[in-house]
Amino acid sequence: MADPHPSAARDAGAWRLIPAGLAALGAIWFAGFLPGVVRGEIPELVLPWVPALGIEAAFRLDGLALAFALLICGIGALCFVYAASYFRGDRRLGALLVTLCAFAVSMLGIVTADDAVTLFVFWEATTITSWLLVGFDHERPAARAAALQALLVTGLGGLALLAGLLLMGDVAGGYRLSAMNAAGDLFRGHDLYPAMLALVLLGCFAKSAQFPFQFWLPGAMAAPTPVSAYLHSATMVKAGIYLMARLTPSLGGTDPWFWTLASAGGLTMLLGAVWAIRQTDMKLLLAHTTVMALGLLTLLLGIGAIAAAMTFLLVHAFYKAALFLAVGMIERGAGARDYPAVGGLAGAMPRTAAAAWLAALSMAGFPPMFGFIGKEMIYTATSGAATVAALAANALMVACAGVVALRPFLGTPRSPRERPGDPAIGLWLGPVVLAALGLVFGFLPGAIGGALVGPMTRAVTGGPMPEPLALWHGLTPALWLSLLTFALGGLLYARLDRLRDLLAVAEPRLPRTEGWYDAALSGTLRAAAALTGVVLSGRMTRYLRVTFLLLAALIWGALLTGGTVPRPAAGATSLVDWAVVALIAASVGVVLRTPSRLAAICALGGVGAGIAIIFVLYGAIDVAMTQLFAEVLVVVFLAIAMARLPRMAPPRLRPGNAAIAILLGLGVTFSVLAVLSRPLDPFLSRFFEEQSVPAALGHNIVNVILVDFRGFDTLGEISVIVIAGVAAIAALRAGRDAAGPAR
Repeated sequence: MADPHPSAARDAGAWRLIPAGLAALGAIWFAGFLPGVVRGEIPELVLPWVPALGIEAAFRLDGLALAFALLICGIGALCFVYAASYFRGDRRLGALLVTLCAFAVSMLGIVTADDAVTLFVFWEATTITSWLLVGFDHERPAARAAALQALLVTGLGGLALLAGLLLMGDVAGGYRLSAMNAAGDLFRGHDLYPAMLALVLLGCFAKSAQFPFQFWLPGAMAAPTPVSAYLHSATMVKAGIYLMARLTPSLGGTDPWFWTLASAGGLTMLLGAVWAIRQTDMKLLLAHTTVMALGLLTLLLGIGAIAAAMTFLLVHAFYKAALFLAVGMIERGAGARDYPAVGGLAGAMPRTAAAAWLAALSMAGFPPMFGFIGKEMIYTATSGAATVAALAANALMVACAGVVALRPFLGTPRSPRERPGDPAIGLWLGPVVLAALGLVFGFLPGAIGGALVGPMTRAVTGGPMPEPLALWHGLTPALWLSLLTFALGGLLYARLDRLRDLLAVAEPRLPRTEGWYDAALSGTLRAAAALTGVVLSGRMTRYLRVTFLLLAALIWGALLTGGTVPRPAAGATSLVDWAVVALIAASVGVVLRTPSRLAAICALGGVGAGIAIIFVLYGAIDVAMTQLFAEVLVVVFLAIAMARLPRMAPPRLRPGNAAIAILLGLGVTFSVLAVLSRPLDPFLSRFFEEQSVPAALGHNIVNVILVDFRGFDTLGEISVIVIAGVAAIAALRAGRDAAGPAR
């Protein structure tokens, strides 16, 4: 991203660091739970939410949730400091920090939620906030397109996830995730297991950019650098990984689980690693390596290598956040982030170089970095094709790490800026701390394994890690595979430019993995435009005709499929009844035959008056008054409006309209007769009689229904009337202004 647009607004001062301070306090607070969680204690918080549906705002902090919470708050604090400095003096800083905080809260809600519905609410909150963050530079078309793509892909995946979670809740008889995991055999043996698995994995794959959804994540690089670092390291893109790990006890351990995750993860991993080589923009290169890492994590979860997945998840969080922030430092200090445009910066930017070198060493998996431990865990846990795929991807990862660590800092000094240099402390603090943690954890594998990886593994598998983390396991096959990885990675780095050029030549002839998304989006837009052209003709009579025809079709469909035969209502017909029928019929006749709009409106009011008389005859005095007042107002307003219109043409019979009117009228008549032919169920009447006083403290049952039991419904009706009134006033004023001053 280019430098933020400067603002003339005065730098607001220390308030910029408040979000970072809150995130740091959150990390400290969550760290206080570490000793208890290591001992197996799992704190819970359950608040009533929708008890009638069995939905609770339930939160649970086991090892997996705690590790993610620490990453979200800890890395978040450093990214917030970085953002405050990166956008210093920019008028948009406040909006960015507020959105980042909302995003962090949403992610905390996902990882700590123990209720499926609660989790989904926070899941969708991350979709909305990430859409705002990716499209932060909304003045650029590329940013808007990337934000829309992320919103559509992850949002549609969220709908699939909701369906899957609801199916799981229905099968389990509740929505608590911990209870679902305890009943894993129930899900795996159920007839709906394939549907539940497919829907949940669709949501997880869309969120964590697994094939065929992996294209949206590199596109999200339109976001500012601190946003990219936060999204790619510890938060949103790992939400799908988190949920797959969380639901492993309930949905995992089957052949469909194994083959789906292993194949999608392996393909995503290789695609991300190969296309990372193709990039010259270091930020985009890192985005593709994130796709690779997410694919690897999915593969590990699929084959059951939980401890290796949890270790690599932490490894990736530290080095990826550090590298993204370091690339932002290069862009800010040297003026570019394309590695062919910069070089020899080590002397001018020593802090940036140190952070990039340490993080890149962890990314490549060199000892004694934490990344080396994670890579050996991967090789130990895999076998066969999975090992070969991991070896290829890791070798490409070594080459990519070399690009970020060596190309910008070694060689002939060059940069768009005349005097490049390290930016301020707010920019270099985060990447230096995160890169240093990769080194510290490499020297303290037992501590990080006991405090984080062990509880994370136990939360997923219910048992301990298969073996403790260690920097040295001896001359094992994993070590030889690591050495082979370094050799292959070095060879790929030496041929990097040649490989990049070959991929650039081949790219136009290769199928675009996002082609289905482009085709679906363009097809949807074309269909919407075609439908709009057909439906929105601009003629009110056509709208009414279509509306009434569809209403008639619905009524007749219900009559023909409902199995209820309408019967004429029993009872004698009085003279008053026939008088009301005559009034309504005469009014309808005037409406159909008069050439005057004013006379037609007044006659239509006669129809309403006849209906009000019917209400009076059956004892509904209040409804009759409402009907009468509504008719009077309608007649008055329409008469005022119609008086300004030109004289209409003489009425003539339109057979199509007449047919629709007869069809709808007969449908309404027969549906009323069908309802009256069945015995009345007094359940609602008894309910309102019994609950009006104790629940609503009201003796007037009608008022209680309108104000309490149907309060929002009544509010909606009032709102519709107010909006219609405002629209009528606006239309009348517009007509008066268009007609000019009265003469």
